[in-house]
Amino acid sequence: MTRVISDSDPLARQVRSLARREVLPHAVILTGSGEPLASARYLAAAMLCRSNGDRPCLRCAACRKVLEDIHPDVRTVQDESRKELSVETVRQLRQDVYIRPNEAERKVYLFADAEQLNERDQNVLLKIVEEGPAYAAFVFCAGSSAELLPTIRSRCVELKARGADAAPVSDQALELCRAFAGGELLPVAQLLVAWENRRIKREQLEQILQDAWCVCADALLQRCGKTSAPGPAGEVSAALSRTLSRDRLQKLTDCLNLYARECRYNVGPGHVLGAITAQWESILD
Repeated sequence: MTRVISDSDPLARQVRSLARREVLPHAVILTGSGEPLASARYLAAAMLCRSNGDRPCLRCAACRKVLEDIHPDVRTVQDESRKELSVETVRQLRQDVYIRPNEAERKVYLFADAEQLNERDQNVLLKIVEEGPAYAAFVFCAGSSAELLPTIRSRCVELKARGADAAPVSDQALELCRAFAGGELLPVAQLLVAWENRRIKREQLEQILQDAWCVCADALLQRCGKTSAPGPAGEVSAALSRTLSRDRLQKLTDCLNLYARECRYNVGPGHVLGAITAQWESILD
């Protein structure tokens, strides 16, 4: 049997809360520390669990089969012998999605390493993630959500497995998210101009945007029923969830992901800050 994450794990609490409210998303990006497949199978067990109580119960036949990696309706998609998935693997998966589940109400596809999905693969998957049958669910394990195209990310909810060594969200990221939570252009523009005037470093800006993305993604998850976590980051994400619509939160998380990724390349911080300001104005329209 695969390692089972503890009930005290923040991810376990998130999954149980979503299952209790019957709002488990059909497409998830699973990031963070720990063993990604253990977390992915825990999530799949919650989707297929037969218990009438908290899910996953980890005791019913469905849960045991998922955790033992023998459930016929849960497929782990990976190729340890290749850097990328083969064309044939993706083609077979696309066909398999339209075959109804064997014994459960859902079929769950666990992508063990999102880095194996090249741009072509992701564009093929986009159609089935967006328009596939209602019983199909997808879990993408990724070191960072930036490994996936914005079009995929915008159709997924991120769940983050935070280990004990996870770094706290930076004060600058919280400051930016508080400005976003105000739902106005000027406070965000003023803050970004101030950062540009202080000649913020590209590496520092990337980390701020990544942290801000985590807070906004958590706010989006709260729109799906998740309870906010204690602490400053949880308070800010709760404020974002209250003041911004789901559509605006989706666009904002997509924006932050895009420009955090741009910072990895030879793009000046001033250009990134200006683009974020313009994008935020567009989101508010």
